[in-house]
Amino acid sequence: MNFGFSGEMVFLFFLALILFGPKKMPEIGRQVARFLNEFRRASNEFRSQIESEINSLDVTGGTNPRQQILPPLQAPLGSLANRIFNPPPPERLAAAEHAAETTAVAVPSVEAIPEPTPAPKVAPDA
Repeated sequence: MNFGFSGEMVFLFFLALILFGPKKMPEIGRQVARFLNEFRRASNEFRSQIESEINSLDVTGGTNPRQQILPPLQAPLGSLANRIFNPPPPERLAAAEHAAETTAVAVPSVEAIPEPTPAPKVAPDA
């Protein structure tokens, strides 16, 4: 059923007339008109509020009309990406290596670590 807009409106009018009857139609028409009026008023108010916000941004923008909302994206300090893209100076690398050598912890040799004793084998219950 491809009526078009006016055909659909006529169809809806007759459907409402059959469902609600001729005595209720004026009341329903008033309620629909109130709803449409309230909707139009709210949309106009919303539009004017958005336009005033845009105008205030244009006025307060000054020489920099484009405001930056988020800070620039940077890799966190100490991350691998930060070390790759911003390598430390050679003096700092040498100082860090020297500090690592002086504070190195002695690691026991493999021979000094005792092997774990195997657990006794137990036959499963049958």
